[in-house]
Formats: sequence, C-alpha cells, structure tokens
Amino acid sequence: MRVIFLLTALAFVVAGCSGAAGDDAASTTELAADRRSAALARQFADEGWSTDFSRRNVSLAEFQSGGPPRDGIPAIDRPKFVDVEAADVWMADREPVILVEHGGETRVYPIQILIWHEIVNNEIGGTPVAATFCPLCNTAIVFDRRVAGETLDFGTTGKLRNSDLVMYDRQTQSWWQQFGGKALVGRHAGERLEQLPARIVGWGEARRTFPAARVLSRDTGHSRDYGQNPYEGYDDVDTPPFFAAANDDDGRLPPKERVVYVERGGDAIVVPFSVLERRRRLEVEVGGEQLLVCWRKGVASALDSGVIEEGRDVGAAEVLAEGRSSVRSAFLVRGRRLPPGRARRSLRIGSGGRRIERTTMRSKRFTGSEV
Repeated sequence: MRVIFLLTALAFVVAGCSGAAGDDAASTTELAADRRSAALARQFADEGWSTDFSRRNVSLAEFQSGGPPRDGIPAIDRPKFVDVEAADVWMADREPVILVEHGGETRVYPIQILIWHEIVNNEIGGTPVAATFCPLCNTAIVFDRRVAGETLDFGTTGKLRNSDLVMYDRQTQSWWQQFGGKALVGRHAGERLEQLPARIVGWGEARRTFPAARVLSRDTGHSRDYGQNPYEGYDDVDTPPFFAAANDDDGRLPPKERVVYVERGGDAIVVPFSVLERRRRLEVEVGGEQLLVCWRKGVASALDSGVIEEGRDVGAAEVLAEGRSSVRSAFLVRGRRLPPGRARRSLRIGSGGRRIERTTMRSKRFTGSEV
C-alpha cells in the first residue's frame, strides 16, 4: 500500500542522517525483538502449539491473549442451515446478517450466532469457505479455505493482533490475521486467503430479496444465548477499545468509528459512517477507479444493546462500481462486482494496524464528493 512506500522512504532519510550510531541502535533493537520472539515461541510451544514459529512475517510480541484459550470461542465445523421461513421465527428485521452469493447459492449468516463463534467452516456452491466475524473490530469477511491446493479448516487461536481476531488452520497450525486474511506465522506465512463477495445487511432486506436463501441455524451443537450481545456497549465511540492497536495515536477518527474501508491497487480509503449517514451517497476515487459509496438506515448495531435486535440503528453501507458485471470481486453490491481489491465495513481499529494515508473525513478534510 502507499503508506508502506512512505514509511520506507522516511527510514532511508533517517538512516542517511544518523550514521553508524543509528545503525548500532537499530541492530540492538532488532536483536532484542528476536530474543523476545524466541522466548514467546517457547512459551507458545508450551501451550501446546506445533506451529513453525521460525517462519513469521511479524514479531511474536505483536500477539496478545484475548482471554479465552485456543478454541475457547468455538468455530462451527458442522453447520446446519434452515430456510428463510424457519429463521424468521427467531430473527428480527433490523438484525445484522452476513449475506453471501456464490456458485448459484445464497447464504445468510446471522451476526447473533457469529458473535459467539467468530468462524463457520462450510461450503457454498461447491467452494469450501470460512465465514468470519470479529466483534472487537466489527469485521465480517468470507474466505475461500483453499491454499496451494489444500483445503484448510480454521479455529480461533485465543490471540489478538491489533485488536483483531487471529485464526489458525488445523492442518499446519499457521496463524492468520482475520482482517486481510494473511498468514503471519507458520508454514503458510506470507500466503493470503482469497476473499469472497460478502456484505452486512438487515435480516428484513435479506429475507425479502433472497427468499430462497439458506440461513445458518441456531442448532450449532453449542449452548449459547443467541440473540444476546456479550459485548454490550462496546461500540460506543467515546469509549476506548478493550485491547491496544497499532497507530492508536492517529487522531483523525475515534478508534471505534464505524467505517467503510476500500482497498484497490495499492491505494486505500476510509469512509466514516458518520459522513455517510449525513450525505447518503458519495463518489470516491480509489486506485484510479471511481466508486459510489451509499448508506441507508435499517440495520441495528450488534455491539450496542444487550439484545442485538434492540441495538441502535447504524445503517448499512455498500460500494458500487458501475458497468462491472464479469470482473473478479471482493465485495458484491446489488449484483455489480467491485473490481479486484477489498472493501469491508468495520470499526476503525479493524484496519489491521495499517495507517491509512487517505481518509474521507468530516468538515474541510472531506475528500469525497456528494452525489
């Protein structure tokens, strides 16, 4: 991304001015980080991990415990699905759901279930997928589970990085960041999962638009208070996140501002929901592409009230790319496919620790144009 090039250029300038003393300080810092990672690798191995910790893209010091142990938040491995009529008995119209269309099938994953499990391993249209949701950064992403010809099954590590879910695959015990789908540690380090088109909508819209959809059932094999929110009040923008994240000194937006994040061709833009709610439709340019970002009311926050259906209305956002009907996609909106890249809805802390260079902001710093 563009920000990487900016940071690299800055590093060269500092190195050029600091001389040998700066080089010595950097070497000392790197040595300390290596020793810390080596100690953590032994600690994680003592926890029962067989992960190849010698293969990693980040320091192991960047991972922290989220509280529950490995698989303490259990993924759903044998999901059952019901028809829309059956699901309507226990779903309210404003409840948020993840909507996925793939391979001629439509699936609906209620957040009231994902908030307790975070990962669903299943198949859609013959493709093995993992539907994921991280409550701490409000990111809902669906991945193709195939990597290098192998189908992986995912579980929760019990670790966080930048306040985001860290998954692991049971085949190699590599650790994967949910935001972005990149393997950070283990045999698959450096690999990235392919994302499938997915979006969050209200249950009422999903039911009316896709009456033949199959809906994830509450019959999960686990006893949980489905419909309840265990993170009551978490998305209050005036309260800090539970866990620290990189770039928490970035004051352009509150850490828990709801945003639409769009990444295209090495460029990225963040559009706050607070702007969208006021303007409803915005034209933005990302990676040389003109896109339309829209907002509409009618979707409850899953992280507000103790009862999800009673959460305040935070609305839904979608990204439209006109005239794109047969291009690879990472985000599906009203049947049109966004060109290759990524788009997702999240809290700002869900940016995977990246500092975003261009941000659609309130007031005079707003970079989009109202339609």
